[in-house]
Amino acid sequence: MRIALSIAGSDPSGGAGIQADLKTFASHGVYGVSAITAVTAQNTQRVHDFDAVTPELIEAQINAITEDMDVHAVKTGMLPTAAIVTTVASIIKKLQLPYLVVDPVMFAKSGDRLVDNDAVTAIRALLLPHAFVITPNIPEAEMLAQMTIQSHDDHLEATRRICSLGPAAVVIKGGHLSSSKIVDVVYDGLKFSEFTINRVKGRSIHGTGCTFAAALAANLALGRSLNDAIPLVQKYIAGAVQAGIPVGQGYGPMDHFWKFYK
Repeated sequence: MRIALSIAGSDPSGGAGIQADLKTFASHGVYGVSAITAVTAQNTQRVHDFDAVTPELIEAQINAITEDMDVHAVKTGMLPTAAIVTTVASIIKKLQLPYLVVDPVMFAKSGDRLVDNDAVTAIRALLLPHAFVITPNIPEAEMLAQMTIQSHDDHLEATRRICSLGPAAVVIKGGHLSSSKIVDVVYDGLKFSEFTINRVKGRSIHGTGCTFAAALAANLALGRSLNDAIPLVQKYIAGAVQAGIPVGQGYGPMDHFWKFYK
């Protein structure tokens, strides 16, 4: 059995964070384990509050898992403070955990800020050098690359800048750009690849970023290459949005198990 570890925040509404990651892992036939970094009070409309877990307890969670199980891929999500980023980066390096997928969570779908500026600085300096791939959306990429992305050339330049921070590869997702198609740009330090899929309309988009990174981690845990995994992840997200679950009054959750109904 392949195992994927999510190091992320908890979403009580079930659409994002740890809850989305575990659903995504399960839907791919991968056993999911987790280390919770923050407890949030949120729903489909907004984040009301959150409290960070102590770095010591996060480290203890990761140690407890890894001393008992072999982890085949790791996905990080909400890392709200620089102290947490430092701890997570340190233990990933110490344990040499494989296939680190960094989802640099900075904002909720509602626009609520989920990390402080010091955490962003720590992600750039400490976590990215250990990443196999980082999966920012456009606003996150702008913060990491320290530039505005308005054109295709900007998109490419941002991937170069982020890749220079140390990850083996960068995937800047194109979902925030206004177009009928979503273009995800991948850069591995040597060449660019672009993966395009038709945009699916709907409001069930809560947790798309978390789910994208978790699906990518699951595919890597299963032994697929990055370029083989990306189209599979795109199709999985599109299907999950299209089959969205009609609950809540805001951006509703996707159906992470839609493939089982087809």
